[in-house]
Order: sequence, then structure tokens, then C-alpha cells
Amino acid sequence: MHVSMPTDVRNPQYYHKVVDCQWACPAHTNVPEYLRLIAQGRFTESYLLNRESNVFPGILGRTCDRPCEPACRRGRIDGKPVAICRLKRVAADLRDDITPYLPTAPTVRNGKRIALVGAGPSALTVANDLLPIGYGVVIHERISRAGGLMRFNIPAFRLPESVLDEETQCIIDMGAEVRYNTPVHSLKALLSEGYDAVFVGSGAPKGKELDIPGRWDDGARGSIHIGIEWLGSVHFGHIEKIGARVLIIGVGNTAMDCCRTSRRLGGIDTKVVARRSRPYFKASPWELDDAEEEGIDIVENHAPKRFVIENGTLVGMEFERLEWSESDGKQVSRVLDTVILPCDEVILAIGQDNAFPWIERDIGIAFDRWEMPVVDRITMQSSLPGVFFGGDAAWGPQNIIWAVEHGHQAAISIHQYCHGASVADRPPQGMHLASTKMGMHSWAYSNDFNPSPRSKMSHTELVERFSKISVEVELGFTPEQTATEVQRCLNCDIETHFTASLCIECDACVDVCPVSCLTIAPPADSEAELRTRLSAPAVNLEQALYLSPALPQTKRLMVKDEDLCLHCGLCAERCPTAAWDMAKFALVLPYAFGSSGINLPATV
Repeated sequence: MHVSMPTDVRNPQYYHKVVDCQWACPAHTNVPEYLRLIAQGRFTESYLLNRESNVFPGILGRTCDRPCEPACRRGRIDGKPVAICRLKRVAADLRDDITPYLPTAPTVRNGKRIALVGAGPSALTVANDLLPIGYGVVIHERISRAGGLMRFNIPAFRLPESVLDEETQCIIDMGAEVRYNTPVHSLKALLSEGYDAVFVGSGAPKGKELDIPGRWDDGARGSIHIGIEWLGSVHFGHIEKIGARVLIIGVGNTAMDCCRTSRRLGGIDTKVVARRSRPYFKASPWELDDAEEEGIDIVENHAPKRFVIENGTLVGMEFERLEWSESDGKQVSRVLDTVILPCDEVILAIGQDNAFPWIERDIGIAFDRWEMPVVDRITMQSSLPGVFFGGDAAWGPQNIIWAVEHGHQAAISIHQYCHGASVADRPPQGMHLASTKMGMHSWAYSNDFNPSPRSKMSHTELVERFSKISVEVELGFTPEQTATEVQRCLNCDIETHFTASLCIECDACVDVCPVSCLTIAPPADSEAELRTRLSAPAVNLEQALYLSPALPQTKRLMVKDEDLCLHCGLCAERCPTAAWDMAKFALVLPYAFGSSGINLPATV
């Protein structure tokens, strides 16, 4: 069978996948558009567009794990993606007051009451989506402030309280009722209060233990800490200092927060100890770089063996020094020797577990063998209709942007559930596609390639950042850096849109393409064969080939490798018949309160 079926570009998923950054973002934020708005100095509009999907632009502009950046097409050119996350912060820092543009709860509610367990990012996203359409939202929060892990697990030197307070409070001010200092001790009791649905966004509040010899000796108890609990104690002022020699066990982002916090509280000799080598670390590369900049020593290939207690005092830890190799496709280790690293205190940051002792096991919620609730990955509903989970409470620790997307999907499900519709019937995504043509060969976007290197974030001087734990380390981009960095974006949402009936097969587009991503070719027996016959072999099978309908002259096909395209627009500029156009694609996402789109509030 010949590969001749034309690509259906009316399907929103086709062009969506071409916008690599947006495709990789769990919340599918419209990255290229908000970068263009920043380039135009329209910071408020950029922030509002960003907020439609990710809800917390100021917070995520400082703390996001940035799944968009490894996917960025710019990284395929010079190895350095656009600094998408830090540009998000630019819009958040420079915007005007957005209060007039935020929705509020209607005066007349719809009579439905929803209970949210926790005031973290997933639950606040649910509130953000349900309050504007009339739901009564009651948030049960075990501590005295909103934010969840964003508040007590992310140090102030990375996320200032003022940013956190503003972005959480603006959701609460839409009309949520928050019951602070009110932990939920029984889901059965909560359900008996007559709520129409319940959302559990309680996070992963239990840090993992390290049960090795010496852990439970009397001399060790006060000197060994669980990472997330220790960070919370620091945040609330219960811990203000630490010993001079500190070992952090684990090498995820929580470990990075622990070691950098330790450094500020007196841990002059702070070491992070990992079982594996650096390529296997879970911490983000920039978090590792920041830690090392602050004098943190990262020790690789050391496995904890025991805590060393002498005369009732913790004095060190013994480790097995490992060498790793591969056997039958698996990583295996052998012990080279053992070493003792001296220390005064140890912080365990080896992972987090969910803790649900407050959920009775006889109310219809199924749990798996790891004592995690069984949750549908699309609807976010548990096995008990009307009870939904999201964020770390659903499948364990993930990043904030995933929690936000869980909240969006749960809000859709709650809205459908409360109105008797199937939660499995998901509203479809849509798209806008509009030509950017301003003349035969001119476009309403900048398609010049900017060769500038990625902008480097400026940091507060070491002496100043260690003077107070709340001193923010990252200073943000300067206006000059911002102006340069936004121009590094390749405008991947400006699509090469082809009209086969206008093509005269002159090959002008093929000749002018700087990356040889276009080929006019006869149909092939298979896509695999076709990929080898293009101007440049299409080797990335994750990215689609565009196949046109049969061309009018020879019935051949216009084939485009979307993986190589730089969206420069030269094909459309060169085309004498306007068969090629540069059209701006915008994904329309469904939300409980409506749909996103390219249009911003008219009052902006």
C-alpha cells in the first residue's frame, strides 16, 4: 500500500506536536505567543496568556522543572534552548496589576459545593477553574498558609514569599472559603458533610526513611532529619541553625534545597552523597550548578551502610564506595571499599511517600500494592465516584506544572460529574490558524535568525545570599538580556501551511530551504522508505512527516520533515503562487470555565 494519504492539518494535534515546547509542557502553555508579547513589551498580556494554562507564572518562572526547554527546537541548532522559564518570570515581574482581569465568583452560585483537601498547586488550580462558574469551594488546609509544598518545601531564596502569597491569594480572593489549620482526619467524615464532590490534593507529605544500623540509636535521633520535614521546620522558624558538617543523602531537587538551606544555616562543610554517578541524578542540572556554586561538595557512587555513633553522638556515616557497570542491559554495582564521612548532622532526601491514614479502606476507594489510591490518569477520578485526586497525592512526587494540569483535568471532571455527565467524555481541543501574511513576501512576525547565545542568569553575590535565608539568588534578566533572549525563539507556532492546488512544482521552495526539510517525491510503499528518499533523511521518528495531497501537475507529493524545519518562512517568501503560507497556530484548550484561545481580554 502506497503512503499517499495526505496529512490532516485540521486535527489540532498535528500542529500542536510541531510546537515542541508547548507539546512538552504538561499544561500546554502557549510559549511562542507569550514570548512574542514579551518582545513587544506587553508584559501584562503575556502574564495573562501564561496564566490561562499554568496558573502560577511568577512561581513557575522561578521553580519549574522546565520540560519545555529540552524539547525546544533551538537546542537542535546550537545546543542551548531558549530560556523559556526565566522569560516567564520577566512577564511576572514587570506586569501591571492584573486584578481587573481576573474572574470572580458570580453573585448567584450554582448550588454545588466542592471540598478540596490541601491548598497546594493542584487544589488551587481546581478552585481557580470552578469558582468562576459558580461552585462553592471549601479548602481544608492543615497549616496556616496556602501553597502546600510550594510554601514549606521550596526555600525563600528560590521562591520569595511575596510572589507565592500574591499568586495563591488571587485565587482565594475569587471566593473560596479556606479553613486553615484544619487537617482532614477522616475522608468518611468529610463525605458525610454533603459535598457534591471531593478533590484530594494533599501532596506527598511523608519523607522516606533510611533504616540502616545506627538510625534508631538514642544518639542519632536529634541529628538525623527527614528532608521535607526539615525544610518545613526551617520555613516556619522552628530550626534556625545546623552543625558545621552536614551530609545530605539523596540527589533530587529536594536534596538541592536541603543542602543550599544547610549552607545558609551554618553547614560550612555540606556534602550531598549519591549512590550513582551524575548522569543518573534526579536533580535538575541548573540546581546542581547552583549548589556547587555555593560550595556544596557532591560525592558520587557512595551507598549508605551505617550511621556511626560514638559515646551517644553521631560523628559520621559509613558508605560503600561503588563501581557501576552494565550486565545484560542492566546497571550493576560492586563494592570497592568502605569509607567513613564525618558529620554532625544528616538530612535524608531520598524520596517521598504519600500518607493516607485518614482515608478509610471501607468507603470504596481502591488502593494498589504500594498503598496508593487507584486514580484514572485522564479523569483524575478514584474508584469512588465523586472523589478525585491530583498533584503528588495522585501518583507520587512530580513537578508543580504537572500538579496544575491535574487540577485542570480534575475540574473538568468535577464539573461533568456534578451535572450528571460522564467524566470519561472529555471536551475536545480545538485550534485557531490564521495567516500572518502582510504582503506577498512579508510577515507579521520576526523570522530573522538571531545567532545570540543563551542569556546567563545573574546571581546575588555569595556573601550577600548567605547573609539571610530569604535573599533571592536569581536576579532575573536585564532588559538587554530579555530583548536578546526572546529573539532566539524560532516561532515554532508559525506554521508552514501548504495548499497543494496552488503548487506548480517549480522546486523554488526546495531550493531555498536552508535545512533541506522539503522534498517533492512520488508516493512510497512505506513511510520508512519515504524517509530515506528525502532531501535530508528524516531520522527522528517522534516527529511527523507532512504529506500533501497529490500535486496537480505530476501527482507527486510535497513532503516536509517537521523535525528539521526552522519556521524561517523562506519557502513562503520564495513561492510564486502562495502555495506556502506562514500561519499562526494556537491550540484551544478546554477548561471547566471555558476554552483558551489566542484572544486576550479586550480590556488589556
